[in-house]
Parts: sequence; C-alpha cells; structure tokens
Amino acid sequence: QVQLVESGGGLVQPGGSLRLSCSVSGNIFSVSAMGWYRQTAGKERELVATITTNKITDYGDSVKGRFTISRDNAKNTVYLQMSSLKPEGTADYYCNAESVKTYRFSRPREYWGQGTQVTVSS
Repeated sequence: QVQLVESGGGLVQPGGSLRLSCSVSGNIFSVSAMGWYRQTAGKERELVATITTNKITDYGDSVKGRFTISRDNAKNTVYLQMSSLKPEGTADYYCNAESVKTYRFSRPREYWGQGTQVTVSS
C-alpha cells in the first residue's frame, strides 16, 4: 500500500524558517512529479511548489524567492525549505505525488499526504 508520510510542521515566528519532508512509502516502482500544496479553511487548495524527477521546479507566486523545493529520488522523498515565513503562510500543507507506479506496467495513480499544519505567529 502506498502512503505519503509528511513531517516537519509546527509553530514558527514570522520571519522564521521551517523544513517539511514527505516520503513515499510502500511498494514503489516509480514516482513522477512531487509537490506541496496548502489549504486554509474556506479556501481552495493552492500550489506551493512542485518538482519533477529531473529536478525542474515550479513555485506559487506568493512563495517565490522564499521557499525551496528539493527531492531525493533514491529515497522517494521531497523537501520544502520555507524561509522568511509570513503569517499568511499559516495553513495545512499537503504533499502530492502526481503519478506513482507500484510496478512497471501498473496504472499510475496520484496520492496525497494527510497534511501537516504550519502556523506562523508571534
């Protein structure tokens, strides 16, 4: 069974930094693009950052220059380094694996993590 396990959320002061991690566990053959999204109550889930297997990255406009996404393909793990955090960064952050195959000819599926809460407050 494939699972995305997130860690690293918590409380941080404005201007501070936090690092999120997300590992894909289970019987994995391949994982394509991975990313982070965030959501607050009453709002749609929004893109934070994505990264392909070739390390091509994309960022939401609100985090460009402050957040950095990276991944370790060998560990099927994606990281999100968040710096200069702002109170509006308070949200539940969700890890996404766009296309996961459990064996070579399996149908690819998308998976989401359970979410990790980030609170930016003094």
